[in-house]
Amino acid sequence: MVGRVIAITGAFGVLGSAVARAAAAQGARLALIDFAKAPPPDLPDGPDVLVLGGVDLTDTIAAGAAVDAVADRFGGLDALLNIAGGFRWETLEASGFDSWYKMFLMNVQTAANISRSATSHLRRSSAGRVVNVGANAALKASLGMGPYAASKAGVHSLTQSLAEELKADGVTVNAVLPSILDTPANRVDMPQADFGSWVAPDELAAVILFLASEAASGVTGALIPVTGRV
Repeated sequence: MVGRVIAITGAFGVLGSAVARAAAAQGARLALIDFAKAPPPDLPDGPDVLVLGGVDLTDTIAAGAAVDAVADRFGGLDALLNIAGGFRWETLEASGFDSWYKMFLMNVQTAANISRSATSHLRRSSAGRVVNVGANAALKASLGMGPYAASKAGVHSLTQSLAEELKADGVTVNAVLPSILDTPANRVDMPQADFGSWVAPDELAAVILFLASEAASGVTGALIPVTGRV
């Protein structure tokens, strides 16, 4: 990762922060992008880190401006890690159009907007990479997971389609499909669960960074389950 320019969306969250710390430890130059305005205190900093808070990636212009800021700062872009997204548990009977649309915007539109803006820069990289975050729950949705799973299935299809679009240019596009991520919020929501069976953020970060590396040149269009011991 030494010297590679990596843009991380959703970088202020639990998973995004874990990926940022791991990438910084491997010598990457980072653009940390998030809808939240203020980053958490444990994010990497310094001359090789660009922090872009308050970015609404559901807006095409804002997504393009963020990519332009990264390219202006570092002279290009090698990898885009689309971690931004959201979750909602809601039955079909209780849900309305707004729930489905919000999940689409947060999970599919954010990834599509910034990927669209990033492709020209990734094509110029010697090893362009896109890594999306799908969901194992989208392979077989359970009760209350309809809006979320449908949107993550859209991320899966976006991943496969974009992989075909960019493979002739040497840019790979893959997605990781986690089960339950071990986060403080999930522990509060499911206090009786076996937290040790869940996927630790650092475990998922390691898979994401492998796919973002030059070593992963032979993998594209893959939907890779990262399910821990669930």
